[in-house]
Amino acid sequence: MKAIILFGHGARDARWREPFDRLADLWRAQHAGTLVELAFLEMMQPSLEEAVTSLSTKGANQILVVPVFFGQGGHLRNDFPVLLSACQEKFPKIVLSATPAVGEDLAVLQAIIDFGARAL
Repeated sequence: MKAIILFGHGARDARWREPFDRLADLWRAQHAGTLVELAFLEMMQPSLEEAVTSLSTKGANQILVVPVFFGQGGHLRNDFPVLLSACQEKFPKIVLSATPAVGEDLAVLQAIIDFGARAL
């Protein structure tokens, strides 16, 4: 069973999480057959490992991690690979993979341009 983890940075302010919750809800509404979990690098729960654990208990054996970051900064280049590798070691029967940061996708960039154009 395939699943997806939407992976964000995390913040001290709980309201920062609200768009991520909406994103997960949108995923569930549009892709009900594919499990989704949120995970955060720091300051919020669940962690990446906790999200993988949750999905594995629900039967997921292929998990795609989508970093909901604007670009490949130090966290994605340095911290994220270590976390992903630790999860791969802890869950050897689960195929874990990751996409680039969502902000590097042309469609995401275009959506931001379109948002700005509508705001004008």
